[in-house]
Amino acid sequence: MILGTLALILIAAASLPALVILIYVYVKDRTEREPGRLLLKLFFLGFLAAVFAIIAELIGDVLLKKMTFASEDLEIFIRYMFVVALSEEFFKYILMRKATWKNPNFNCSYDGVVYAVFTSLGFAVLENLFYIINGGFSTALIRAVTAIPGHASFGVFMGVFYSFAKRQKSKGNHTASSIFEILAVALPVLVHGIYDYSTTLGNIWLFIGFIIVLFVVSFILIRRMSVNDRILPGAEMSTDAPDDEIPVVSVPDDGPTSTVGHVIIEPTKPDPNRKYTNYRE
Repeated sequence: MILGTLALILIAAASLPALVILIYVYVKDRTEREPGRLLLKLFFLGFLAAVFAIIAELIGDVLLKKMTFASEDLEIFIRYMFVVALSEEFFKYILMRKATWKNPNFNCSYDGVVYAVFTSLGFAVLENLFYIINGGFSTALIRAVTAIPGHASFGVFMGVFYSFAKRQKSKGNHTASSIFEILAVALPVLVHGIYDYSTTLGNIWLFIGFIIVLFVVSFILIRRMSVNDRILPGAEMSTDAPDDEIPVVSVPDDGPTSTVGHVIIEPTKPDPNRKYTNYRE
């Protein structure tokens, strides 16, 4: 009984910070909310990405031991940038893309941010649980305000460029789309690598300053992507429109010389065969 309670507490400590961020990102999706089943799938794909990343990091560490470096600092930097950060962000992106790129729900600019953050935080929860089991609640407290929001921030950067890539692909700009896809991996890897490396420099204020800037920029990006959310070119809104959809107004045509005598407002119950478009376009 005690072990079961402890396990639940550990899981809660690992998950609660991520849950708060997930809710924030989700409610910012004001144009069309993503289906819960897809988001849950992405969250658990983050778990799978963590497993793949661990395997890749073990292989990378073996290869690093066979190499010679000019200094220990250079070896540490290369490990964090090209073994840890690259492995983690690459597998997050690949699994997220597999699940969402051709999904009809990916029809708005902000969707990419939602997908990337949910995948990243699924990854972070499993990773955090491993750290908490080994380090206890002091580790949970530290990671709650650093690593969990950190992974969310990496996801924001990934999601912004992932959305840009999808928009360019929708416009037929394949070269631009490919460039943005590369950036959707490269920029999170760069930020993630710098984040990890900064923890080894022994300057706590430098690390705190970096994560504050990282979190502020991430929240600004979330807000701007939310406010400027648009339907992607060629995409359509779901036909599952609410009953309070803005009614269609029709004006009877009594001939070229007549004046409008009355207006007929159709019932607000949506036609299931009708395709809705984004009111912001």
